[in-house]
Amino acid sequence: MVTATLSSSSYNTQEKLEMYRKKAHEELDKFVDSLAPELLAEKPLTLKEISNAFQEKKPDFLGGLLQDFVQVHHHESYEKKICDCPRCGKRIRKKRNSSRRVETRQGSSLLDRPYFYCVDCGLGFSPFDEALELASRRKQYDLQQLALEYLAEMPFERASELFEKSTGVSFSNHILHYLFEEFSESLSLDDVIPTSEEIERRIDSLSTSGNRRPIMVAATDGAHMPTRPHAKRNEKRGPGEYKEAKGFRLYALSKDDMVQIASWHQIQDADQCAIDLKKVAKRIPTDKVRIALIGDGAPWLWRCMKETFPAGREILDFYHCAEHIHDLAKVQFEDNSFKALLWIESTMARLFHHEVGHVISDLEQMKPRNEDAREQIRKLINYLDNNKDRIHYHGDRIGGYPIGSGGIESANKFICHTRLKRSGAWWLKINGNGMLGLRCSIVNGTFESAFEKYVSQDQAKRFLRTNA
Repeated sequence: MVTATLSSSSYNTQEKLEMYRKKAHEELDKFVDSLAPELLAEKPLTLKEISNAFQEKKPDFLGGLLQDFVQVHHHESYEKKICDCPRCGKRIRKKRNSSRRVETRQGSSLLDRPYFYCVDCGLGFSPFDEALELASRRKQYDLQQLALEYLAEMPFERASELFEKSTGVSFSNHILHYLFEEFSESLSLDDVIPTSEEIERRIDSLSTSGNRRPIMVAATDGAHMPTRPHAKRNEKRGPGEYKEAKGFRLYALSKDDMVQIASWHQIQDADQCAIDLKKVAKRIPTDKVRIALIGDGAPWLWRCMKETFPAGREILDFYHCAEHIHDLAKVQFEDNSFKALLWIESTMARLFHHEVGHVISDLEQMKPRNEDAREQIRKLINYLDNNKDRIHYHGDRIGGYPIGSGGIESANKFICHTRLKRSGAWWLKINGNGMLGLRCSIVNGTFESAFEKYVSQDQAKRFLRTNA
């Protein structure tokens, strides 16, 4: 990036420290003066009342203090009279000082900056902005980052209310929407998934016993999300519909520990989910882990996982399998709950010990109680036959493999349902995917780096405008 260069002058360390102290004392005096009416009232204040008074005045105090400290810290830039034009390189003199209002987590600050204007280029600029890495909008990056974390947890309107209540800085519902859309546009799978180095570090952090490698579980599933069609401002939306957010979760296990590797959910089809999983798989050190593939009976997810991890151990979710057994028991032994319980327990025990063929043989010989039972028997036989090579729970337990899909089920609830499946909430697909990406980045521990990328892109836009 081409930067505007300034001639140099500086204070020594002790002089700067004294300037900081002086500015701090001045702002503290203003702060105490602003609190005087409350603190000097005849009636003594409670702790809550004093705290509320501090909270109300704090943004003015800290914003003013930040404003003063910035000018001391960047004193050299502030005092300079000559600068090189970032577009043509011509050496030009300062035209005037120009103030700019900015808002940070500390409050509102009025920054006085030198303003330069190049007659040849017709370019007006302040090198101060680049030195401070100011955001293009009034609310600065620290506020934007915090606001996005609020949005990841609650609706826009509520996030706006609590943001102002907790920080003292107003962030309107409309501006929050604009910020979210701008950030989510910059967010991709590559940003949300940890790097290869970070994934390897997490796997290496697991304690292992003997020569056993830790297990990396790959689990895939879908969660139905409420979506709506796009409509212009005064047009009717049209009916909404539920679409499946297909996604996956990768996590590593040892005997006593578990670490999150990566979660990714998007409203998308099975083919795109498979492409995304393959991309993530390239970052997995497969020589350091034993891979387990866990899912229910849906063919698409097994195809997705098996194509990505052909050497993975396929495991049919034990509890999903048990649901199918219970469904048959309800209709076949409707009038005898004790017999139903005995049949369920004996059948699940046989499946646990990999006696799938015997269970299927018994089902084929079972006399159905009615047509509903006949249909359930047929479905269960097909289900077990299609998944017979994935039913080996006793061996899984011996090998330390999990037999349940609780990891992906909890991801569905925590990442998808908690935020997107609220009462009355209907999402445009693009916004729903943006929110899912944001929540996945927080769960994966990559939100900080994703936000840094967003900041870099915002700074680059300003650079392009300056050099256009």
